Amino acid sequence: MAGKCIGGALLALLAGSATLLAQEPELVKEALQDFPAETVRVEYSNPAKLRKLPNYASLRQRYLGEQLRSLEDSLAKLGVQEEEVDELVTGWGAGGGKGADFYGLAEGRFDPQTIANRAASAGVKPVPLGGAASTSAYCLASEGDAEPTCVLVLSNSEGAFGTLKSLGSILHARNGAASTTTMDPRLKTLAEEDTSDAPIWGVAVGPAVVNWFKYLMPGQDSLQLDWSQAFGDVRALGYSIDAAEQVHLNLKLDCTTPAAAMSLRQLLNGLQSFQRLAWPTQHPNEPNPFQAVEVDSSGQRVNLKMTTPYPAG
Repeated sequence: MAGKCIGGALLALLAGSATLLAQEPELVKEALQDFPAETVRVEYSNPAKLRKLPNYASLRQRYLGEQLRSLEDSLAKLGVQEEEVDELVTGWGAGGGKGADFYGLAEGRFDPQTIANRAASAGVKPVPLGGAASTSAYCLASEGDAEPTCVLVLSNSEGAFGTLKSLGSILHARNGAASTTTMDPRLKTLAEEDTSDAPIWGVAVGPAVVNWFKYLMPGQDSLQLDWSQAFGDVRALGYSIDAAEQVHLNLKLDCTTPAAAMSLRQLLNGLQSFQRLAWPTQHPNEPNPFQAVEVDSSGQRVNLKMTTPYPAG
């Protein structure tokens, strides 16, 4: 039973909040319409809100993934600094983990002429999309990227990023030439249901649930879990991360059956008790994220909340 629907890795997250988003941002609505049909994971973040927090630096260090750091580097080379990006919606293609197609929309300040000048000075030539010179992307290779990250200016306040293939798909959808009706409907359902104004939240389905834990949760290798088997009965994941005096995480996992959900709940309670005792030995002088954990279940859904001090840094 334990291997059917396990969420042990989530106990390493720092965070518990209210619900996901109360009023869905316009950028999210655009993304759910424009992202490629193979999208299996979507994440929203609001850097404009996060920058107001006194512990923003430590939050960035803890939650900014490798792909977002690579994106920041690419934007900076084009003259778009981190402080000029206010909102981000990122998507992941098939698999939803490291190596999967990565793309998104960004809202902030994107001066087309400044970007064109910076690209020219860096020797980066514009690549027309759909044969139109006015919709040209700038592609910059980053270390470790299978394909260059390309940036497309949509307006003075909005840009898109991803591989040339994913940007072409987004552009076609925006122009009404493509349809995303085959995108897994659970992504939209989770994104639209009971969301909050948390500055970071995300949803994932299928194999993206496994990869969300496997690649993004540091320190989980010690659990020696067969991730694919462990999450075999988890159909979808939704999470939000909020911050005030402490960091809060609200996580919900939808399982295939109530029995699988109950098994997960029991397992998480056991893991929380074990890790709460083991953490001080394994991570001395670090805040223990297992001190304030609440797990409950209802039907096929398991909910977990965590509250923890800010990560060091």
